[in-house]
Amino acid sequence: MLKNPSGIILITGIMASGKSTVAQLLSERFEKSVHVRGDIFRRMVVNDRREVSPDAEKDELEQLLLRYRLAAHTADTYFDSGFTVVVQDVVVGPMLNDFISFIQNRPLYVVVLCPDAGVVAKREADRSKKGYGIWTVEALDELLRNETPRLGMWLDSSELTPEETVDEILKRYQNEALVM
Repeated sequence: MLKNPSGIILITGIMASGKSTVAQLLSERFEKSVHVRGDIFRRMVVNDRREVSPDAEKDELEQLLLRYRLAAHTADTYFDSGFTVVVQDVVVGPMLNDFISFIQNRPLYVVVLCPDAGVVAKREADRSKKGYGIWTVEALDELLRNETPRLGMWLDSSELTPEETVDEILKRYQNEALVM
């Protein structure tokens, strides 16, 4: 167990890239830690939930930004109480800058899991939880690679186990993942 470094770590990537598993394992490595699962805020909406589609309308994007603000506020609140916070969500495309702006505390680290799209498609096929519906792996991967700002640490975890991915993050994040 690691002594708590002060900070908030955002783990992002496309669906089935390993975010949930890696974020949980990473948070378990710190003495006093929290794993904030951003998708929980989407699932809290009972009526009139707007799922984000590739050609998202204004109200879909507003709900997505609300989800990001809630996750950021939750992360800041836990951080203010002395926790190392690992936030995990699909934050890709230009909205990565929005999410970063919602986090008030620093240091903030961004880790982008970017395994090969073929690896992600296999992971998606092998898991019981299905994330892809309107989106395809290829379309979301293209959004990640072509429209997401190159901030933080980008990690190709295609050939790594979740544990190896966490080990790699711990070796590199303080030098490579820091964003201002």
